[in-house]
Amino acid sequence: MPGPSPGLRRALLGLWASVGLGVFHLSAVAQEPFWADLQPRMALVERGGSLWLNCSTNCPRPERGGLETSLRRNGTQRGLRWLARQLIDIREPETQPVCFFRCARRTLQARGLIRTFQRPDRVELVPLPAWQPVGENFTLSCRVPGAGPRGSLTLTLLRGSQELIRRSFAGEPPRARGAVLTATVLARREDHGANFSCRAELDLRPQGLGLFENSSAPRELRTFALSPDPPRLAAPRLLEVGSERLVSCTLDGLFPASEAGVYLALGDQRLSPDITLEGDELMATATATPSSEQEGSRQLVCIVNLGAESRETRENVTVYSFPAPLLTLSEPRATEGKMVTVTCAAGAGALVTLDGVPAAVPGQPSQLQLNATENDDRRSFFCDATLEVDGETLNKNESAELRVLSSLYLAPFPADAPRLEDSDCPRSWTWPEGPEQILRCVARGNPEPSVHCARPDGGAVLALGLLGPITRALAGIYRCTATNIQGEAVKDVTLTVEYAPALDSVGCPERITWLEGTEVSLSCVAHGVPPPNVSCVRSGEAKVIEGLLRVAREHAGTYRCEATNAQGTAAKNVAITVEYGPSFEELSCPSNWTWVEGSGRLFSCEVDGKPQPRVECVGSRNTSEGVLLPLAPPDPSPRAPSIPSEPTPGIYTCNATNRHGSMVKTVAVSVESPPQMDESTCPSHQTWLEGAEAAALACTARGHPSPQVRCSREGTIQPQRLHVSRQDAGNYHCLATNAHGTDSRTVTVGVEYQPVVAELAASPPGGVRPGGNFTLTCRAEAWPPAQISWRAPPGALNIGLSSNNSTLSVAGALGSHGGEYECAATNAHGRHSRRITVRVAGPWLWVAVGGAAGGVALLAAGAGLAFYVQSTACKKGEYNVQEAESSGEAVCLNGTGGGSGGGAGAEGGTESVGTMETPAGGEVFAIQLTSA
Repeated sequence: MPGPSPGLRRALLGLWASVGLGVFHLSAVAQEPFWADLQPRMALVERGGSLWLNCSTNCPRPERGGLETSLRRNGTQRGLRWLARQLIDIREPETQPVCFFRCARRTLQARGLIRTFQRPDRVELVPLPAWQPVGENFTLSCRVPGAGPRGSLTLTLLRGSQELIRRSFAGEPPRARGAVLTATVLARREDHGANFSCRAELDLRPQGLGLFENSSAPRELRTFALSPDPPRLAAPRLLEVGSERLVSCTLDGLFPASEAGVYLALGDQRLSPDITLEGDELMATATATPSSEQEGSRQLVCIVNLGAESRETRENVTVYSFPAPLLTLSEPRATEGKMVTVTCAAGAGALVTLDGVPAAVPGQPSQLQLNATENDDRRSFFCDATLEVDGETLNKNESAELRVLSSLYLAPFPADAPRLEDSDCPRSWTWPEGPEQILRCVARGNPEPSVHCARPDGGAVLALGLLGPITRALAGIYRCTATNIQGEAVKDVTLTVEYAPALDSVGCPERITWLEGTEVSLSCVAHGVPPPNVSCVRSGEAKVIEGLLRVAREHAGTYRCEATNAQGTAAKNVAITVEYGPSFEELSCPSNWTWVEGSGRLFSCEVDGKPQPRVECVGSRNTSEGVLLPLAPPDPSPRAPSIPSEPTPGIYTCNATNRHGSMVKTVAVSVESPPQMDESTCPSHQTWLEGAEAAALACTARGHPSPQVRCSREGTIQPQRLHVSRQDAGNYHCLATNAHGTDSRTVTVGVEYQPVVAELAASPPGGVRPGGNFTLTCRAEAWPPAQISWRAPPGALNIGLSSNNSTLSVAGALGSHGGEYECAATNAHGRHSRRITVRVAGPWLWVAVGGAAGGVALLAAGAGLAFYVQSTACKKGEYNVQEAESSGEAVCLNGTGGGSGGGAGAEGGTESVGTMETPAGGEVFAIQLTSA
């Protein structure tokens, strides 16, 4: 039987080919390695912010797809093979959204990672103690709630601008948030009034963001020092009701003395002291005036408060009442023969004595009765009272005079000229100041003379016979003249008024200045009658200061001077200041000083001298000549000026001067600095090349003396290698150290290497029937990532590429798709390629049927597609992504030729960049996928 004609054979072959292509197209959907992609795969978003995620697939006709996440969403945009969704109010530290598509009864997934960060908006320094004792530790604690990730945080505790401690939290888990930094600090005197604060830094620059900083509000520290010794009280043991007595309270070792408070009280009566300060010494002086309600044993209390502590001293004093005795005559002017009763009385507890005769018991009066005679005229009676108080015997007295007149019924006395006898008009009168007395100067004579006493210079006149107060103004010499008709008598009398001592500022100044090396005496002149005896004792000592002293610095201090006479005692505190010329000490003004850059510390040249010497340091040689060296103030405070500029190294001459002389010292100044590393000396990102000779990190540090820099790998310890391996990639910690501190940097090392096509595979792995689908997958290992390019057999059309060119796919394979395919991977360090052979083959019947039915359509479609590709993408070299999705094309191959059938195989080769050759028989066109 003859075979079919050539025309029929061609028709049957075309029909068979069309049917076969349709069948193979359906099976290719299930066999092609489709994928899902999520962009961005990894994102860092500020807490509460928003983010767009793009989810896409290469599946030609996905059944459904979506984006799974617990985050809130705002809007969604969709295409056939993609969707984009906006996530808002992202607050969780870490979430993993999942992009999925359902394709050919399989689920394609891509998982992403979203992390949030929070700026250090709240930086809190825990409140400091209200008062902190000098020499004791206190705690500085800083909180930064919520800020993170903690691994990017650095906290720094500062005293003013000086860093006390700095801590980085590198290595903490990514989900960790917030941080606490605590330090123990020793309180010093110079810390009084200093401001402490905390600075937080969130460094997201390695993630492509910025450096976020914030600081806490400063907190002021108040330090104090309080001597463990109690205050010293100085006061009389006995206090009379109504009298004014001086009491004082002294305490050394106070800092700051001006902040101390003093409570001074007598029993329940609070006194109002005057406070004087001398360095670290405080003295409180007050006048105590006890009342009758306080009579008895009372406590004199002195309490000094500073900071949260106090020191207290209590002493017992006795408050007593001792009024002057009362001397009364029943008849102050009695006639002869009249009975006169003289009574001497005093307060309760006092024993009175009248003219040497004591009373029977204390508290009872003493009496004397007499029959007045002429001899009793002008007779003086003395009343003395004694009171024992707390082991001491106190005395007070009173006197009175009796006048006896001749009886009216008796014959008058014979006429007689005036006589001023000592018994009736003593030549010397002594009276205590204060109590009212009757001054008497009586002359004998007949008729009774009149007596007039006045100062010889015509000044004051004595009011004789009248009760009046005795004041010191009455003291002096008076001329008394007695006159009657028989003549006159004249007599000079001296009135002495006794009074308690007084120490005023003229005779005994509160402050005295001595000069070291001179000879002086501590003499205080007191006013009082009789002349007081004055003695001075240094506070806390018992030895009385007498005679000349050669002044030394140890003589400075507080002295208590006490004046005493029969009428009482007066006391006064005298502050002695010893001044002296300037002198240098090596510890307080060193001959060699090193300024550390950035420390903000000034040169301290403390000079001993009083008054405080003025110090000026001027450059004398080298580069510092004529330059002033800034000096630290003697009393540092937060308001002290900061260093105006970097001190110039060189030789300086320091001159200290006060009113007692000057002193000169030479000081050598050098400048050093702590380690400092930055991007220029230690780049945070460094790149090595695999296979190169192993070398250290390119990290150096500025500083003087030259810092030592050591770098170590974070995490596991890696063995030493002679050549760089990609396993050397990772984070390294570099630490620079010298005598003035440390500085550190984290360096990320990336190892780059030339590409290697690690895998080139065909799916299905066997031969492809005409009209069937096949996929070639090319996977390359390289850093930086390699660019993938393909070379296909000449004349192969309808070839699709994935977005990153790693997958080549053909739907409806023709004989022209058979042949050798080459995948090449290229980066800056080289090129590597592998080849694989694809064979398209099948039964003759399939070809005959497909050729009859679809040959014409396939040729027309192929010709039109080839013309479109060459006229657009092949000329422009790019596709619009939405057009690529809808057309299924991702590459344009131009050329002629066909492949050979039967089996599949791969081979590889490597070539360096710049030596790539154009494959024979065709051109390779790259495709750039862009957003519509």
